[in-house]
Amino acid sequence: MAILSIQSHVCYGHVGNAAAVFPLQRLGFEVWPVHCLQFSNHPGYGDWSGEIFDARKVAELLRGIERRGVLSDCEAVLSGYLGTADFGSAILETVAAVKAANPAALYLCDPVMGDAEAGIYVHPGIPAFFCEQALRVADIITPNLFELGILAGQDVDDRETAITAARRLLNDEKNRLKAVIVTSMTAKTADPANLRKRIGILAVTPASVNLVTTPELPFEAPLKGTGDAFAALFLGRYLRSSGDIPTALVESAASLYAVIQETHRRKSRELCLIEAQDSIAAPPLNAPLFDVIGITD
Repeated sequence: MAILSIQSHVCYGHVGNAAAVFPLQRLGFEVWPVHCLQFSNHPGYGDWSGEIFDARKVAELLRGIERRGVLSDCEAVLSGYLGTADFGSAILETVAAVKAANPAALYLCDPVMGDAEAGIYVHPGIPAFFCEQALRVADIITPNLFELGILAGQDVDDRETAITAARRLLNDEKNRLKAVIVTSMTAKTADPANLRKRIGILAVTPASVNLVTTPELPFEAPLKGTGDAFAALFLGRYLRSSGDIPTALVESAASLYAVIQETHRRKSRELCLIEAQDSIAAPPLNAPLFDVIGITD
C-alpha cells in the first residue's frame, strides 16, 4: 500500500515532502511524492531560490498517476504547505478519485497557514480553502494552535479552548472529521498546572481527548519542518495501529522527540531525520520523558 504526499519540497534541509517522505518510507510505506513547489531551502534562511509550480501541471501529474490504475493501492493522501490556493481543487479531485478506488483510504490534511509568532504567512485564498473546502473532505487534520483558531473561527489560547474548538469542528455536520490533532501546545496551553518547559500535542476525537507532552529543547533559530514530520509520522502510525489514536499519538510524538533530541545534540538547524532514523522505525517510549494524559469532562 502507498501514501500520496502532496506538498512543498526543498533540495536542502527537511521541510514539506523533504520532511515527510523519508519517515513514511522508514515506517515501511511506499510514498508517491508530488511537489507543489521546489525551493533550494526553506525561507527561514532569508535567502532561497526556486519556484511555485503551475497548478495545472501538478494536476496533470496527479491525473498521470491515476491513469496508471494504481489508486486502489493508495492507503492515504497527505497534504501540507500548498504554495497557492490554486492547488486546492486538484488535491480534492485526487482525494475523491483515491476514495472512489479505495473507499477505506484516508485524507490527512495538515492545514499550514501560519503560527502565533509570524501570523498568517501563506498566499491569500489558502485559509479560505482550508476552512470552506478541505475541512469538508479531510478525515484527520493536524493544525497548530494558531491554525486551529482560524479553522474554528474562535480565539484559542489554552487547553480548554483548544478542546472546545476541536470539538466544534468534529461536531459540524458538514465535516467528516475523525480526529483533530493539535500541535505546538506550549507548557501553558498544554498543562496550566505544570509550567515546566514542555510542549504538547493534543488529540481530540468525538469520544476522547488525549495529550502527550515532551520536554521543550532550546534552539538558536526556530526549528522548521517539525509539523511536516509529525503529520507524516502520525499518519503512518495511525495506519499501522489500525486507527488507534492514543497509540499513534504516543509513538509519533516519541519518534519526533527523538529526532529533535538528535538535532539539538548536533546543534543542527535542520531536522536530523537520517541520523535518528532508528527512532522513527522503533520509537523510544522512555516513560520519564513523556506525560500522557487522558482528559475527560
